[in-house]
Amino acid sequence: MPFPTALTCLISDGKNIHFHPDDINNFQSPGTYYQNFDAHIYIGQGTYIAPNVGIITANHDLNNLEVHKKGTDVKFGKKCWIGMNSIILPGVILGDNTVVAAGAVVTKSFPQGYIVIGGNPAKIIKVIE
Repeated sequence: MPFPTALTCLISDGKNIHFHPDDINNFQSPGTYYQNFDAHIYIGQGTYIAPNVGIITANHDLNNLEVHKKGTDVKFGKKCWIGMNSIILPGVILGDNTVVAAGAVVTKSFPQGYIVIGGNPAKIIKVIE
């Protein structure tokens, strides 16, 4: 059963989301969607998640849209910034200090961190010195 929180933030399963208690602000951004009914979402300490961000851990089976594929965890390192209207897809791992540009669709992992990624599909735009 979905776990509704403040300001239209939706978490599919409260047991499957992991974050530092100082970062409760991430669940106050309107329109955020944490789809984690079949896998876990790990949010590193000091990470910021902007409004209208979707974090998805399981997709539909293309051969039967009524069925979801097995979920895979999504993990954010410390001090990431997930920009407004971006989408993070199943299995993505972002290293520390990764900035996701507004509107990005992140389809693969960027574990090295200290980068800015953006676009659809997301790619490295800048290395943070």
